[in-house]
Amino acid sequence: MRLLIVLCCLLAAAVAHADEVRIGVLAYQGSERAARDFEPTAAQLRRTLPEHRFTLQPLDAAGLAAAVGRGELDFVVTNPGYYVELESAHGVTRLATLESREHAVPTDSVGSTVVVPNRPGHAEGFEDLAGRRVAVVAADAFGGWRVVWREMAEAGVEPTRLAALVETGFPMERVIDALRTGRADAGVLRTCLLEELIAAGRVRADEFAVVGERPAGAFPCRLSSRLYPDWPFARLAGTSPDLAKAVTASLLTMAPVDGRAWTAPQDYSSVHALFRTLKIGPYEYLSQTTLRGLVAGYWPWFAAAALALAWWLVHVARVESLVRRRTAELTREIQEREKAEQAARLHREQRDQFSRLGILGEMASNIAHELNQPLAAITNYAEGMTRYIDAGRTDTAFLRDGARGIAGQAERAAVIIRRIRGFVRRRDARREPLDLDVVVGETLPLFAHAAARRAIPLVWRPHGALPPVNADRIEIEQVLLNLLQNALDATPDGVAHERGIVVTTAQGVAGVELAVRDHGSGLPPEVQARLFDPFFTTKPQGLGLGLSICRTIVESHGGRLTASAEADGGATMRVVLPPATEEPR
Repeated sequence: MRLLIVLCCLLAAAVAHADEVRIGVLAYQGSERAARDFEPTAAQLRRTLPEHRFTLQPLDAAGLAAAVGRGELDFVVTNPGYYVELESAHGVTRLATLESREHAVPTDSVGSTVVVPNRPGHAEGFEDLAGRRVAVVAADAFGGWRVVWREMAEAGVEPTRLAALVETGFPMERVIDALRTGRADAGVLRTCLLEELIAAGRVRADEFAVVGERPAGAFPCRLSSRLYPDWPFARLAGTSPDLAKAVTASLLTMAPVDGRAWTAPQDYSSVHALFRTLKIGPYEYLSQTTLRGLVAGYWPWFAAAALALAWWLVHVARVESLVRRRTAELTREIQEREKAEQAARLHREQRDQFSRLGILGEMASNIAHELNQPLAAITNYAEGMTRYIDAGRTDTAFLRDGARGIAGQAERAAVIIRRIRGFVRRRDARREPLDLDVVVGETLPLFAHAAARRAIPLVWRPHGALPPVNADRIEIEQVLLNLLQNALDATPDGVAHERGIVVTTAQGVAGVELAVRDHGSGLPPEVQARLFDPFFTTKPQGLGLGLSICRTIVESHGGRLTASAEADGGATMRVVLPPATEEPR
């Protein structure tokens, strides 16, 4: 008897000194319901781990968070939403996930079902809930509201677009009552509750319709949302790892009680995604427009932008370097081109000068004849006046006429000399509006004697009403004299008057035309093809530069110089210049 008393005392002392392990349970339907639902779990742990004394502490959400924060608990059992909040705030770690075996197919997932009274015209999709009253157990309930909130938000129906959010409190069956009494137009239930109520005979099978129903697959109940992992059994950061291992092993070997068991811990990243999408719980900062919130919420985009900016800076630096290098190269090329153009321009000016001197040399006898005429007239006037005076005559009118004649002939000689000097003097080109008839009429006298000496008729047929051309007089004279000289060289001596050299001007479609027509040997095709090539000539003493220079001058005026063979013999050189009112082409 004494031995039995000692054993009882030792057993009582062992129990008194056993480690107390406190399990906090979210009592969302009251302490009694929480204790009833999870007492089998505590009993399993007491049976398999007798050295510890496991106690359940049902708490509401605020009490559970406070107890975890004070370190008063070792393990917690809560819904997926509160678990994610505790995980982020206090580092709790899941050990197992609740599995329901009340249906034909075991499931470790939870979701939500939105129901409406099954009447004609009822809401079918989430977008139809805008402007309606929705009944939920609580605004912070996971399966009772937040799961559906995400689906509605992605359908474009934010809570602000609802007529009202009607909170019924627990038990969740009150949502059904709110629909039946007309307090709400739609209600949110956790998945499978509708099937449970129908099986219990508390709801008719056709009484309610499901809003936004999606394929359930292997899931045994109708649903309106994604599925998320069921309630987790989690340990606190300060709980012994050895104890956590032992508890996990006990939970996973627990036989189902009332259709409930524990399975391996599931991945709760989908719950994090829900909170992140809604910007609540640990992701509430995303709703605040702070730099931290923006960076945390959109860090992949910021990282991509940073990489793009870095690439752009490198690219800009590279492009800047290439641009500077290319600019330096282009500057050198431009300077070299300018030097080459300046040298070419100087060469062209020298070439034109030599061409004019050559033309002047070929026309020397003609120029001498032109000067001889005024000089001879001056001599005649002077000798006449001398004889008149020697005869003792003093008729002042006669002497005045003679003096005026001398002055007029002297001016005529001076004009010829000025024109010759202007023709051969080096100077910059000067464009001005010119009457082509006037320019040709003033140039032909310089050439008339050369043609007359060879008895070749020189016929001038002016148009008489040409529009002005914007041109340099000396350069146009140079072109005309060159064409006349070539025509003279191609025409045999003593031809008939109608087969001499004919100079005409006309108003053509393309512009003002100047044509020099000869009746010489013509233009064979092989000569016409190379007529304007530099250094090509058919003259024994020619340099082959005259026509090339003429074409360059005409084209610099925006015109064209062409040559054509005539059917009855000879050739025509035609210069076309744009009117002064048009821009040079």
